[in-house]
Amino acid sequence: MSGLHAELTSTEPEAGAGQPGTGPGTDTGGAATARARAMAARLTAAGWPLRRTFGVGVVNKIDPAAFRTAQLEIAYLNQETGVRGYALTARPTFLTPYTQGLAQEQREVSALRRLLTGMPAAQADLTQVTVRAGTWRARYAKPTIRQVRASGKPVTGATVNQGKADFDRLRAALTGLQTDLASERRQAVSGLNNSATALNAIGIGIGLALLVILIVLAFSLEISVIRPLSRLAADARQVADGDFAHHVDPGGPQEVRTVGMDVNRMRERILAELSAARVAHARLEVAHASLEARTEDLQRSNAELEQFAYVASHDLQEPLRKVASFCQLLQRRYAGRLDEKADQYIEHAVDGAKRMQQLINDLLAFSRVGRTAQRREQVSCAILLAQAWANLGPAVRASHATIEVDGHLPEVLGETSLLTAVFQNLLSNALKFAGAEAPRISVSARRDGEFWLFSFTDNGIGIPAEYAERIFVIFQRLHDKAAYPGTGIGLAMCRKIIEYHGGRIWLDTTVTSGARFCFTLPVRPGDAEADG
Repeated sequence: MSGLHAELTSTEPEAGAGQPGTGPGTDTGGAATARARAMAARLTAAGWPLRRTFGVGVVNKIDPAAFRTAQLEIAYLNQETGVRGYALTARPTFLTPYTQGLAQEQREVSALRRLLTGMPAAQADLTQVTVRAGTWRARYAKPTIRQVRASGKPVTGATVNQGKADFDRLRAALTGLQTDLASERRQAVSGLNNSATALNAIGIGIGLALLVILIVLAFSLEISVIRPLSRLAADARQVADGDFAHHVDPGGPQEVRTVGMDVNRMRERILAELSAARVAHARLEVAHASLEARTEDLQRSNAELEQFAYVASHDLQEPLRKVASFCQLLQRRYAGRLDEKADQYIEHAVDGAKRMQQLINDLLAFSRVGRTAQRREQVSCAILLAQAWANLGPAVRASHATIEVDGHLPEVLGETSLLTAVFQNLLSNALKFAGAEAPRISVSARRDGEFWLFSFTDNGIGIPAEYAERIFVIFQRLHDKAAYPGTGIGLAMCRKIIEYHGGRIWLDTTVTSGARFCFTLPVRPGDAEADG
């Protein structure tokens, strides 16, 4: 603002501006007006305090009035110079500055009356100036001009001295007007400086207020948003790290509390599900441990049972053989010598010994499955089927049975003797449980994923669906031994052998005429890789 004040003070018109003979000074006035307008444009853009104080008080009135006062002084000086030159030379051309000064005086006085509105002291000074100018012209200028025109000679003496005294009073009045304008200008500049100071103070106050507001907002944001969010993030990380028992306590604004409560509900739900999963896992482990214990007990019991069956059957062979031998000796030696009742008793004893011997042999064979594991080898199911069919030659010929193989039978890995026993048992059942017609047996095999699916179909008496599982239980019979001989261990033996080879066997209950047994055997690893 000190530079602004210096610029303003530098534009004050000097009291001695416009010396005699300088002319109207139109170029000087135009430059001053341009500078005043440019400075007004720069200052009024600063805001309403400067516009009110400087734009209205200084630029629009005081500075133009000072400029017009200087131009008015130049007009009077031109008038005085013209009259004095004309009085000394009596040459009309010297009156040109006088006539121009009169015209310029009228313009400047008219402009000053408009500019000095609201400044009573300056208006009074302007009135005094115009009065003294009129006095100077009435007492000196006009009489001198008339005298020179009348005589055609220069005029000197007391009249010239009287004109100088009147003009000095005129200049004194002009100086008073300029002094009043300078005082008004100083007051305006002082108001401008005060406004600038107030504006600076307001700006500084606004800046400080904004800074305080920013600090308060930052602190409030830290307290109400950032810290609660940081706590919520820390709680969420702790829960994400596995501490699901950690309680999330939300705080801060409503939105942050809502998010915190959602996170806490999610944690509680995860904790509940985790607790349920842990309980289920514990129960599963208990059940698994119990199942393993039962499985071990069952395996041990089965092993002991198999061992007992093997030992019992093996140890019973010798005494049973003696019983059967002596019963047969009695039958041969005393047949017909005793009564019919005795022969019948001996016959029952021989038959019971033979059946007991057959049961022991079958039980021994059943217990040996899987106990004396042999090396599995690649075997052709077609050869196994042919061998089983040949072993049943007398029964086949007696029943006039026929067999049909549907397609090609594959090769599998297994123990030849055990798989032959399966084929032979299934064929034997088809021959044994034949119907009125001669037995017809159909054998087929097809690929089913990683297994071969075999089927044995016959046209016999069939098996009711409700006995589909019972027939695979050891020693379970559906018919009287007198009608269909046998020990009831054949299908149980087949199931044990098939499961030993990694497959399964079942009765196809969809067949209503005859019976169909199906079983699976794994595909050889080489065949599985080739197909893959």
